[in-house]
Formats: sequence, C-alpha cells, structure tokens
Amino acid sequence: MNKQIIAQLRKIVGPENISTAPAELACASYDGTAREYLPEVVVWPSTVEEVSRIMVIAQRERLPVVARGAGSGMTGGALPVMGGLVLAMAKFNRIIDIDQANQTTTVEPGVVTGVLQAEVKRFGLCYPPDPASLKFCTIGGNVAEGAGGPSAVKYGVTRDYVKGLEVVLADGRVIHTGVRTDKGVVGYDLTRLFVGSEGTLGIITKIILRLIPQPKAKQTFLVLMSSMAEAAVLVAKILSRFTPCTLEFMDRTAIGIVADKLPVALPAGTEAILLIELDGTAVAVAAEGTDLQDFLIDQPGVNLVRQAMDVAEAEGLWAARRAISPAAFSLRPHKMSEDVVVPRTKIPELVACAEELARELKLVVFCFGHAGDGNIHVNIMLDRADPGQLANAEIAKQRLFARVIELGGTLSGEHGVGITKSGYLAMEIDPATLATMKTIKQALDPAGILNPGKIFPQNS
Repeated sequence: MNKQIIAQLRKIVGPENISTAPAELACASYDGTAREYLPEVVVWPSTVEEVSRIMVIAQRERLPVVARGAGSGMTGGALPVMGGLVLAMAKFNRIIDIDQANQTTTVEPGVVTGVLQAEVKRFGLCYPPDPASLKFCTIGGNVAEGAGGPSAVKYGVTRDYVKGLEVVLADGRVIHTGVRTDKGVVGYDLTRLFVGSEGTLGIITKIILRLIPQPKAKQTFLVLMSSMAEAAVLVAKILSRFTPCTLEFMDRTAIGIVADKLPVALPAGTEAILLIELDGTAVAVAAEGTDLQDFLIDQPGVNLVRQAMDVAEAEGLWAARRAISPAAFSLRPHKMSEDVVVPRTKIPELVACAEELARELKLVVFCFGHAGDGNIHVNIMLDRADPGQLANAEIAKQRLFARVIELGGTLSGEHGVGITKSGYLAMEIDPATLATMKTIKQALDPAGILNPGKIFPQNS
C-alpha cells in the first residue's frame, strides 16, 4: 500500500489509530481457524463518519477491506485473505441505550456479548444468544456470522434479535435498516440481508437488538447415558414433551477431554452426556423439573439423572461444556470443526456417520453440541503435517457434508461460510439461487472490496 493512502487514512483516524507495524498486522491476521493472512494496514475507527470516509478511499483505490471483531470465528470470516485493510472495530464498544419499557437495546458492534448480557440483566432483561465464546466474542461478529448458541433451542439465534442496523456501504454511504417497533413491513427486509453476510455487503456500525424478560428461575440437569445412539434418540423424545432452554450433548471422546473439569465424577461406561436446562417462573420450572426427572429415569440407556445442587455446580457443568473445543487440541494439533445441522430426528444417523468416518479413515472424530436444534459440532482431529491424515480428513469432511445434505440438513448452523466452507456451497445451494446471491453482492459491492474471498468459491 503506498504512503499516500496511508497518509490519507492517518488523517481520518489520527496517527494513534493506524498501524503497519508487524506485530499489529500479526494480531489482525488470524481467527479461530488457526490460519493466518497478513493485512497491509490495520485501522481503528471510532465513528461511523470515519468508517464512511475510509470506505470512500477504499472504493476509489480498490482496496480490500475486512471488518474485524474479536477474531473468534471458526470459518475464516475475519481473515484478510487478500491483504488490504483491516477495520478493527474494538473502539465501537458502547452500549448506547437500554430501553427497559420497550425491551430493546442499541449497541455498537465491538460490544462483547457477555458484557451486554450482564448489563441488560441489571434491568431485569435478557439477551439470549449465547455462543460458547460469549466472554470475548463481539455482537458485531455474532451478527456478521449469524451466531447461535445452546439457548437457540428455545430462544432462537442472533438474527431473531436484530431489529435494525446502521451500515456503511462499499462506497461510503450510510444506510439504516429495520425498526425499533415490534412490527414493521415498510420496504425490503434489508436487516435480514445483512445479518449473516459476513461483512461482504457492508460494515455494520450500530445494532438495535430485541430483549426479553430475564427468566426468574432455572434448573440444570446432567444425564449420563450408556449409549450414544440411545442418547440421540432420547433428544427427540425430550423435545416432544418438554421445552428446555438448552439441550446439549457430548459423545465419549468429548467427555474424555473435559472429564477433569466436570463437577461430578463419572462412572465407568458413560458413553454420552446430555446437559439439559429449564427456565421460566419458579413454580413452572419446579413442576417441569420434577416431570422431566420422572420421565428420564425410565428411558433406555439412562444411567443417572443429577440435578445441579446450586449455581456453582451448574456453572461448572457449563464451563466444562464450553471447554470442549479448546481442549480438543490435546487429541491432535489441528482440527476441522464443522457445525452442521440436521432435523432432530436424524441426529442418530449423523452421529453414526461420524463414527463410521472415524473407523474407516482412522481419524479421531467426535461430536458434541446443540442437540436440541440439531446443530451438531463434528470435530475432525488431525495433524496437518501428516499428508495421510490431511487427505483422509478432507475425505471425511466431504463425506460428512454429503450425508448432512442427504439427511435434509445444512452445512453451517452458526459458524458461517467464510473460506472453510465456500468450496462446498454448491452441495447445498442450487445454481440459480447462488447466482441471485452473487447479483446482490455485485449490486452492493461492484468493486468486490468488502471481505473478498469469502462465502463464494474462488473463481466462481
């Protein structure tokens, strides 16, 4: 990047908010995929006007621009694969307002998800989407990727809470989408268009979110199972009778890597775990909790049903669940983490597919995740330095995706497409639909400067 462009950017944001230092470029070069691509410059804007002026320069100079939150994404959505400029949104970290009466909040994209949840809780409100990385991931990244979390089974995902957006387009124009009201059908639903677009259509600078009343009571249950297949079948049975706010599961490999973090000792023969949580009013939760325990005790494969004794024990269970992904690297140095989704009744077939791939291809493949909505994290562990393992892992990924489509599922439930799934889009999306998506991209970003190389297969 030439010095003149750098000087123009410096004039917009100030010398302290722009860097070409190798250390700063390295910090903006990676995400949860452990892949690295160095940008040419990192800029920390703090106002929508600054972002707008930056985009005018980027459009004129045909400069690739990648918006970056916490870099916690799992598909490469925040990677500057073509160099260029990284817009680090850390200074967009204000909770602008919390409207208690109308149950909304307006935030900037750099607000950490867990921080927002804690703040609205003080007002008796709740922001339900809860990705595993909630302690450090940002709302802007959640919106860009369409993030979910364990609570999605009852409360839905990020897109279900986004009421409106402020977005800077590729040419620097600023638009406002959506409404603050509960209803609104004036014009096209541009808000839904930008949610999950991974920064390929515009730079989000403000977000209006829907909130709900904070549940008054909660009960958490640990269910130990002697069979993974029976655990998968039990999920569908539970959901036909109860409305848990979370219903998670772990297979035996996932259990093994976090067993020391669980607040209870596990008996031998534990092949699967279900983690179930109920919430609502104290009276309703108490009644439903009793009914749930009575129901579970008589189910095939259930060895033990334990209700968390207190908040600390419940938090310990969730800490272990959230530790699975980082702890997986104790098995192999690298991971392909696929967040596929199938209809809930098809979970047993998906788990069987994963186990078959592990046996046939001599890989470590394990499953955990959001059984309540069919969003299963299938983790293929490997050492990329071993050509045989790498080749078999790619085969496993291809076969897994093919099976997911056969079962009526989708290739990504909450991680997005980025670069790790872009080559597989045609397995799920027909040519006419894919062409329509590209038409939208071309209309909003004719120069192709917004997060280039993402979602769509290269050279497609």
